[in-house]
Amino acid sequence: MRYQEIKLQADGQEATLTTYLLNNTPEIDEDRTRPLVILCPGGAYRFVSEREAEPIAIQLNARGIHVAILRYSIYPAKFPTALTQLAKSVAYAREHAKEWNVTSDRIIVMGFSAGGHLAASLGTLWQETFLEEIMGTSKENYKPNGLLLSYPVITSGEYAHRDSFVALLQDRYDELVDQMSLEKRVTEFTPPTFLWHTFEDTAVPIENALYFTQALNEVKVPFELHIYPKGWHGLSLASEETRSRYDKGALPTECQTWITLAGTWINNL
Repeated sequence: MRYQEIKLQADGQEATLTTYLLNNTPEIDEDRTRPLVILCPGGAYRFVSEREAEPIAIQLNARGIHVAILRYSIYPAKFPTALTQLAKSVAYAREHAKEWNVTSDRIIVMGFSAGGHLAASLGTLWQETFLEEIMGTSKENYKPNGLLLSYPVITSGEYAHRDSFVALLQDRYDELVDQMSLEKRVTEFTPPTFLWHTFEDTAVPIENALYFTQALNEVKVPFELHIYPKGWHGLSLASEETRSRYDKGALPTECQTWITLAGTWINNL
């Protein structure tokens, strides 16, 4: 395992990219490359949830997938700071793909809740001129090859998780809130996407996932969507390992299957 902490700057703010890279071995294949997931935990753009960080990385590692966790800048940092940090993370990983034994055209950005909004922002905005101007490099360098969205914040409309948009946009809220409704930003250049959500999620309603997949379908971008009937927001792995201390009652253990389904999707991408 190669564990490394890499510092990334954007708008005077520092983010940390922590790698969980699997080692190669002569016993199997010294030249083996693997997909890489850049993981963005949730937290309403106000904190970065550790329940959606290392436990997820370990489970993906067990499925033969490299991971790098992005602990991005949160409030009072505002748009597009975190987006720039994520774009820089993808570009950094692609630049170091040979060194890291990463398949350079299989770099997936993954996010939970508001981290899902961040991941989906790069997936829908990577072609935008403003981001290319900020990055100062070809957009192909930071283009994600897939999106993996867990109970994501997507829409800024009727079913919005309003506090995420307030924290992200702050004094630019009125100017940008409609533009940050990502179901409206999907194009044929949005990468293939895996999503999962729960029907009972009251914090980030299921419409967020449904709107995004409807938009993907309209432009014929492949997606895989799993809706679980039971389960509250922020389940992470839906296990005792990742249970929040505020969550009471029996865990919806049927939701634990999402990580296996996601691993299969990544390895087939």
